[in-house]
Amino acid sequence: MVSIDEVAKLAGVSTATVSRALSGRGHVSEASRERVRVAAETLGYVVSSRASSLASGRTRNIGLIVPFLDRWFFSTVLSGASTALMRAGYDITLYNITADADVRREVFSTFLRRQRVDAVIAVSIELDEGETEQLLDLGLPVIAIGGPNPRLNTLTVDDTAVAELATRHLLGLGHRDIAHIGANPEFDLDFHIPTQRRLGFERALADAGITPNPAFLEPADFTVDGGFRATKQLLGRPGPRPTAIFAASDEMAIGAILAARDLGFRVPQDLSVIGIDGHELGEFFQLSTVDQFPMGQGERAANAVLAQLEGTTDAAAAAAELPFELIVRGSTARV
Repeated sequence: MVSIDEVAKLAGVSTATVSRALSGRGHVSEASRERVRVAAETLGYVVSSRASSLASGRTRNIGLIVPFLDRWFFSTVLSGASTALMRAGYDITLYNITADADVRREVFSTFLRRQRVDAVIAVSIELDEGETEQLLDLGLPVIAIGGPNPRLNTLTVDDTAVAELATRHLLGLGHRDIAHIGANPEFDLDFHIPTQRRLGFERALADAGITPNPAFLEPADFTVDGGFRATKQLLGRPGPRPTAIFAASDEMAIGAILAARDLGFRVPQDLSVIGIDGHELGEFFQLSTVDQFPMGQGERAANAVLAQLEGTTDAAAAAAELPFELIVRGSTARV
């Protein structure tokens, strides 16, 4: 392996200057920094993570705790976070919290306590008091994305307001018979996001003087297939049919569009459909949605935790409400 001494010799600087230039810590002139960069690139020198950790007391590794790895929303948040962290020279370690209580307990009681990470980002996971205490006991910066936790710095989305915005869009188009595809109780877990979105839907209807029709509430599992099956139920059963569907996720909304077409309904002429998330396939399906910028959520969490590590912001400043925006496309139209 190429040594730091070889880089220093080729760049014509001291080994201390090489160390400062490559770590980003300490003053180095731009000219010296560029000579070090060129020398390191020429020689193929890579900073030893072990040596860097010993010198700085840091691992340059951030732990990310997620409830799912195979769901689009979570993978997109992770993509945003990992891009920002890698740009700053940090590695990431993923901790997938599964339905197995023993595995979840092990993550907090053992894995995170091995001192292999400098900070933790928890994505859409509702932590109980014990888990919150274990995270705080690490003495590391912690940023959470999702519902409120009074003891942690949290980036939050107002899911009730998001759902109200989506529903009001349909109401503004003149729809009165609006169905909602939400979630089964077994999927209403962390922060009860599906429940919050259903409450926002019902609140918007109530403000418009509309009583929700129980026949227009259909559970699903936040997947395209779940939305497809739920819409088949809504449109296929006897009795009145909705003129619009508000799905609690874009993936379910895409499933609703596919089901409607399969049954011979035109979208949006016969049925308007709106979702939530800002899915990458939304434009392809011309899906109206409330974009909550999941990639940006990951980036903001990463930047917040990096700022705390570098001491450029206080803990309270890291907590904030996340933005959302109504995106109107071709899946919604006037009655």
